[in-house]
Amino acid sequence: MIRTLRLLGSLSFVLGLFTVVFVGVPWAIIVEDDPLVPLWLRVAVFGVLGGLLLVLLTVALEQGIGSKPGEVPRLASGDSRVLLLNSDAVPGRAVCEILGLVQGHTVFAIWLGNDLSALMRLILGGELTEYTEMMGRARELATDRMAALAEEKGADAIINVRYMTTGVVGTASELLVYGTAVKLTAA
Repeated sequence: MIRTLRLLGSLSFVLGLFTVVFVGVPWAIIVEDDPLVPLWLRVAVFGVLGGLLLVLLTVALEQGIGSKPGEVPRLASGDSRVLLLNSDAVPGRAVCEILGLVQGHTVFAIWLGNDLSALMRLILGGELTEYTEMMGRARELATDRMAALAEEKGADAIINVRYMTTGVVGTASELLVYGTAVKLTAA
């Protein structure tokens, strides 16, 4: 319920903002001598303000009642048969062949409405769940891409798995995961 209200507030803010900036400002320049502000422009301005207020209230309410954010996505696909480890050894098994470096990456961003929610959380404090969820989805996708490359090479495992993130532009982030694809001896 709170997420739906926040989404509606974000949508109202974004639509109102674009209407004011891309329609209202040119209109005001063209008819600068007319003191009467048309109804559609007043609705757009109230949409911006109302949307901002609704997002602020839902974020504050969410933090006040201590509700939990959405589920954190799982890290890797359950379909993959490749074992992922951040160590250089697999307990009870030995590496019999090194197949080489495998990697997966993605660039993710969240839409402006979620950015607005995160901005409100920066003011009020608390976890930026919009970014947490974005990075979780990015991590899952990059890991799945790396595991798929390892499967194509016939790997049993990927050892020395590492994750790196880089800011690209604005709120977009690149996530890179890499490791060494290996074949293992039988257990």
